[in-house]
Amino acid sequence: MHDTTAMLIELGAIILGLGLLGRLAGRVGFSPIPLYLLAGLAFGHGGVLPLTASKEFTATGAEIGVILLLLLLGLEYSASELVTNLKTQFPSGAVDFVLNAVPGAVAALLLGWGPVAAVALAGVTWISSSGVIAKVLGDSGRLGNRETPVVLGVLVIEDLAMALYLPILTALLAGVTLLGGTVALLISLGTVGAVFYVALRHGRLISRAVSSDNTEMLLLVVFGLTLLVAGIAQDLQVSAAVGAFLVGIALSGEVAEGASTLLTPLRDLFAAVFFVFFGLSTDPADIPPVLAPALILAVVTALTKIATGWYAARRAGIATAGRWRTGGTLVARGEFSIVIAGLAVGVEPGIGPLATAYVLILVTVGPLAARWTEPLALLLTRRRPTHLTRVPAPASERIDRARTGS
Repeated sequence: MHDTTAMLIELGAIILGLGLLGRLAGRVGFSPIPLYLLAGLAFGHGGVLPLTASKEFTATGAEIGVILLLLLLGLEYSASELVTNLKTQFPSGAVDFVLNAVPGAVAALLLGWGPVAAVALAGVTWISSSGVIAKVLGDSGRLGNRETPVVLGVLVIEDLAMALYLPILTALLAGVTLLGGTVALLISLGTVGAVFYVALRHGRLISRAVSSDNTEMLLLVVFGLTLLVAGIAQDLQVSAAVGAFLVGIALSGEVAEGASTLLTPLRDLFAAVFFVFFGLSTDPADIPPVLAPALILAVVTALTKIATGWYAARRAGIATAGRWRTGGTLVARGEFSIVIAGLAVGVEPGIGPLATAYVLILVTVGPLAARWTEPLALLLTRRRPTHLTRVPAPASERIDRARTGS
């Protein structure tokens, strides 16, 4: 069979399968990410029916998927909103980093993977899934709840941290010297700072230059600009994903809304391809040896995310029930964890299977945690024995006891 014919058949089968899996996940009420990963495992190296002809095209589609994920995320926020969230949610972001990144780093060191892999696995366990969490909030009708801005604030801090974390990780994975790493970090900081400055001061001018009443022109200009900036960012060792995120921040108003509407279907398609490609790159036989560490890590970091949400909601003055809901909502991991693991597999092959198992667990448990953390926590706290706390008797009763000598 001709290579082009085989590639078309494989791509058609992949996309059709993704559509059916997405419909199944929608009916069950879960995120389709676990099913996409499982599909990739089934059709990758060592799977049931390995795919070969479309592998190169799928790899390119996966890169585009990551870029679109970050672009659409950037379009959700304006530069001023990000600056405001950074000021108000910084303590919660610091707690989030310490509680959730440290377990991943410690696990990598205990597994003997070295410091670079420790930095990568720290990112895998640190970052919650914005996509899954946004879907959970919408499906559960919690978008108007008091704790929802707190959840979004933590996610924004994590997204901003990615703009600095990814270039550092990329430099470490490339094996650059201390001087090279410092230069990469300075370039990253300078790029992020410049984009924020331009977005704050001249965001309207940029949006006006990109704006078009013709949806076709708007789609081509925004998509082309994003790919161009992502490629330049990659060449500067800043990370293509960060470049796409910064383009999203720079656009605002009607342009951002229009671009988001037009690009969302493309994002969903290529993001699904990305998750499948990650599964294709992982040998299913490599997962059982790391299943126990992945499960332990999932349990530990689910609890630390709940603690993070509790702390952040408490700082915002949210009531007890809202604190539990905040923590449970933040449990899910997904796209960012896979992106980070995908970057690091060249340095430590074991991180791919571990991240796959870890994400499969938490992307499945995440929606359940968002729904059941609050009622379970309140049920357990209400069942605490009351006889441990002795309530003083009224003053009149104490006087009567003194008189009678009892």
